[in-house]
Amino acid sequence: MSEQRVTIAVEGGVADVRLNRADKLNALDPAMFEGIAAAIAELGAVRGLRAVVLSGEGRAFCAGLDMASMASGGASAGKDLRDRTHGAANLFQHVSWGWRELKVPVIAAVHGIAFGGGFQIMSGADIRIVRPDTRLSIMEMKWGLVPDMAGVALWRTLVRDDVLRELTYTAREFTGEDAVRLGFATRTADDPHAEAMALAREIATRNPDAVQAAKRLYNGYSNDAEALLMAESIEQAGVIRTPNQIEAVRANVEKRAPVFRDQT
Repeated sequence: MSEQRVTIAVEGGVADVRLNRADKLNALDPAMFEGIAAAIAELGAVRGLRAVVLSGEGRAFCAGLDMASMASGGASAGKDLRDRTHGAANLFQHVSWGWRELKVPVIAAVHGIAFGGGFQIMSGADIRIVRPDTRLSIMEMKWGLVPDMAGVALWRTLVRDDVLRELTYTAREFTGEDAVRLGFATRTADDPHAEAMALAREIATRNPDAVQAAKRLYNGYSNDAEALLMAESIEQAGVIRTPNQIEAVRANVEKRAPVFRDQT
């Protein structure tokens, strides 16, 4: 992984993933962008993965773009942002959107600071647990920019349009408590990482086929009721009466821990 900007430890089907540039508040430089993209690719190939917890080492989750990198042209120097290098996204969008594209749930554990790009990376998680005193901001307007790391695509289903516009236009800071109230975060916790790991382990006890099917359904969120109803039926037909679904029923009836099979 690029300069060990990201570390991964997997145990019991749960990946503990950490941004690892604590001396710079995990700020985003070219190596960090590449490291996150590499981590997403690595996780996508882990057999038996059930859930991911994403956090930052040290005093912050991620302070956003490294200012020295920005002063020299930024991580995007020499690149055309319109180039689609990772499916529907460019690299800088992928480090946020890629978490949404992983098959398994991703839980962000956020503390200290999550500004700009860091806030967008946090938003790519399925679930976001934050310390109440975390400082957050859609900060790009401070630098005369717009959020361009998939934030717009991610936030549309989380918060009211007028709230999103105000926070984007002003770049003002808000707290973890505010983030929960507004819809950017799921809940607060004094120890977000411990809470996130406990939740990930709970998810790991559920039928992985059904969990992944549920994530596909929510990823495919649409205002088209007919399409959504059909998607529900298709996903359910793919899960019901399969070995893992039967095992989930048996384990509940027999009051024991389920033993699920990994799909090939």
